[in-house]
Amino acid sequence: MTTSEVTVAKINDLRIGQLKQISVNNSDILLARLSEEKFSATAPHCTHFGAPLEKGVLVGERIACPWHHACFNMTTGDYQEPPALDSLPSFPVRIDGENIIVELPEKIPESRTPNMAKHNPSADSRVFAIIGTGPAGMFAAETLRQQGFQGQIFLITREERLPYDRTKLSKKYLQGKVEEDALPQRSCEFYQEHDIELRCGKAVTKVDANLKTITFEDNSVMSYDSLLVATGGRPKRLKAPGIDLDNIFTLRQPGDVNHILETAEPNQRAVIVGSSFIGMETAASLSQQGLSVTVISPDSVPFEKTLGQKVGKMFQDLHESHGVSFRFQTKATQFEGNGKVEAVILENGDKIPADLVIIGIGVQPVTDFLSGVNIDEKDNSVIVNEYLQAGKDIYAAGDIARFPYAPLGKLTRIEHWRLAAQHGRIAAHNMAGNQVKFTGIPFFWSGQFDLKLRYAGYAEDWDEIIFDGDVNSQEFVAFYIKNNQVLAVTGCGRDRDVDAITELMRLQQVPNADRIRNQSIDWVEYIHQS
Repeated sequence: MTTSEVTVAKINDLRIGQLKQISVNNSDILLARLSEEKFSATAPHCTHFGAPLEKGVLVGERIACPWHHACFNMTTGDYQEPPALDSLPSFPVRIDGENIIVELPEKIPESRTPNMAKHNPSADSRVFAIIGTGPAGMFAAETLRQQGFQGQIFLITREERLPYDRTKLSKKYLQGKVEEDALPQRSCEFYQEHDIELRCGKAVTKVDANLKTITFEDNSVMSYDSLLVATGGRPKRLKAPGIDLDNIFTLRQPGDVNHILETAEPNQRAVIVGSSFIGMETAASLSQQGLSVTVISPDSVPFEKTLGQKVGKMFQDLHESHGVSFRFQTKATQFEGNGKVEAVILENGDKIPADLVIIGIGVQPVTDFLSGVNIDEKDNSVIVNEYLQAGKDIYAAGDIARFPYAPLGKLTRIEHWRLAAQHGRIAAHNMAGNQVKFTGIPFFWSGQFDLKLRYAGYAEDWDEIIFDGDVNSQEFVAFYIKNNQVLAVTGCGRDRDVDAITELMRLQQVPNADRIRNQSIDWVEYIHQS
């Protein structure tokens, strides 16, 4: 590849910890000053969704994306945290007097596939199996190859499709803004090239952790040396009269969205049961498709148990400004119709006309096929240790895993897409023999209409919420406090601040509640001083 050296800046153009996107030869690079004498240069956009990394947060050599908190090493370009799958191309930098000189190719690539081992049975005869192709399974398979594992990898799913990005389903896919072929995150050729053997359409009926076997629906049996179970959840169904009528849907897979889109037409009446993130994102998407939408919820505002009254009311006001209606503090008890749903009956007998209904009341861990592991009686999750290990040579990750979450000091189950990806990477490290504890900080996001919410950490309950900014103007950061410590943070219009606070949580350097309450803090500046 032909390269040339280009003077891109002067050393005094950047202070330590600063990021700067620079135009070079009809393209762009990201320049960073890591220390007094050390600079680095990479491609400028996150390899996940293309966010400008210049607006991210640099801590040492680690940069965090401002949108979804993918993290990269700025010296090597290697990705360190999901949801990015690919690394950043990096370019040699040298200093000549006051000049910063970067060696660049003629065409600057946007991303770089991490180095991966190939299957070599003479070097490693082991079989590693992964059940489930959501984020945990997908990231685990790739991480195993990145860690040099040369045995066989089987990536198993009951679905007849490539691993895909579920976060798009209730947003851009339901809005008709992306085609179905844009959902997969990797191609068939990618898995073939890296010797990851996909087994699609293979439903698992039993895993025997003692015998180390997997039994499939067709009664075939596979033996494994190490197994990751990452089967996620299935949508909870209401037990109510009329629930089997046509045009009552859940939303978990692309096929669910396809059925909704085939049914939905402008001016139809859609009823969403549940004010979860899936429910509210679905409400926003169908409203934008021209449907009349009503949300039914037992809470008093959306997201009451997750975000609190004030932030929940902000979301309610946003939705109502786009024509969405709410029926709070009630439940759907019955569905009426002749063959297909025509109305939803509430607890007090009120009848809400409906042409279609979407049930969004949470998921149930898919673990009923497991034997020989410790299952939690309350929700059928798999109990794992800090290495995500459920037993000898068996691991669990994602929505099904109840794992030790250090900030709460107890076993916890968290249903976040990015957390499942984090779990998958750590489980793969341990399957490969690296002995890595899970210490990640959960991070999730939601897009509803034009509003983007970011949330980091995890709070089941709190003593108080401290607000910095104006919730009503949709530009704020909120801190969820328990015992004077920050358990979680959420924000709108303050992506860089949430980014910095998330990194402080990772480093266990978030100031206590008293300081946050009584002092205005520049979070990006604070993390550079920590």
